[in-house]
Amino acid sequence: MLTLTRSVGETIRIGDDIEVHVVEVRGGTVRLGFKAPREVTIHREEVYRQIAEANLLAAQVTADTLGALAAFAPAAAPADTAEPVAQDGPGAEPAIQPAAAAPTGHGPVTEGSAG
Repeated sequence: MLTLTRSVGETIRIGDDIEVHVVEVRGGTVRLGFKAPREVTIHREEVYRQIAEANLLAAQVTADTLGALAAFAPAAAPADTAEPVAQDGPGAEPAIQPAAAAPTGHGPVTEGSAG
C-alpha cells in the first residue's frame, strides 16, 4: 500500500483522470473530495461491502425463486391438443406423426381383402 502525506487544500492524482482532494482535517477525521469520470464508482469501504453482499445474494437462485417466476410463465397447451413441431438441421429429431388407426379383429387390410 502506498502511503502519502497531504495537507488541507492539497491533491493526489490517480492516473490521468482521478483527483483526490484533502478538504478538511478535524481531529481523527479527514474529509476528502473526489473528481473522477462518471463510469468510475467511488464508495466508502462499508458501503462497497454491502453492495457486494447484496449482489452475491441477488445472484443466488433458489427453488422458491424459480417457483415464483413460474407463476409468470405462459401456460402450456394441453398435451392432447399440441401439434408436433418439425425442427430442421443437424441433430434434430424428426417430428412424430400420429399412427393411423388399424382395423381391429381382422389383421392387416390387403388389396384383395377389403370389401
